[in-house]
Amino acid sequence: MESKDKDKEKKQVLLRLSPSLWKELAAWAEDEFRSINGQIEYLLSESVKRRKAGKDIKKDEDETD
Repeated sequence: MESKDKDKEKKQVLLRLSPSLWKELAAWAEDEFRSINGQIEYLLSESVKRRKAGKDIKKDEDETD
């Protein structure tokens, strides 16, 4: 149970973005009814999921070769 509690703790990071990227993210976040922070967290989570899924697919392909 302790590791789940630690996962719920949010880590803070300083992130520097160009003004044009900030504007794009702000517009996207607004379209999806999220804060900019929420949008960035969502996008990063999705990227990590895709990366893991890609590794799983690659692993399966390597095992069948």
